[in-house]
Amino acid sequence: MHRIGLGHDTHRLAPGKPLIIGGVLIPHETGPVAHSDGDVLLHAITDALLGAAGLGDIGEWFPDNDPQYAGVDSGMLLENVVARLKGDGWSIVNLDCTVHAQRPRLSPFKTAIKERVASLLGLDAAMVNVKAKTGEKVGPVGREEALSADAVVLIERAGS
Repeated sequence: MHRIGLGHDTHRLAPGKPLIIGGVLIPHETGPVAHSDGDVLLHAITDALLGAAGLGDIGEWFPDNDPQYAGVDSGMLLENVVARLKGDGWSIVNLDCTVHAQRPRLSPFKTAIKERVASLLGLDAAMVNVKAKTGEKVGPVGREEALSADAVVLIERAGS
């Protein structure tokens, strides 16, 4: 049995906040306004996995009004979801994801992001694809007011 999940996340940007994308700290003058560390890519991936398994969404699992998740590393949230899926008999086949950010240019960081995401998912890096797009100076992303990410994941359950 195979299932596909789609995830999306968006965060506003503000000066003086750390910018973490895919578990990688990226030098930049702005970062996401968020309850957790605001890792837009890991949030999208987490939502994609939850969706594929029919387990709701990230807000249900890790509410933004719960103090235990204030400033939390989004990698830990993702690892919790991966463990649940594995416990339910699911394995992750592959992931394709896109980060939308006008700046900074993410090309120099894509390999590190891919490797970190693959590690969090327990996958070979060849099964993870990371793309980066600008907002072409249009909309909140293009005006550098926000960044967003999309993720699509395929999971499978043997013997179903």
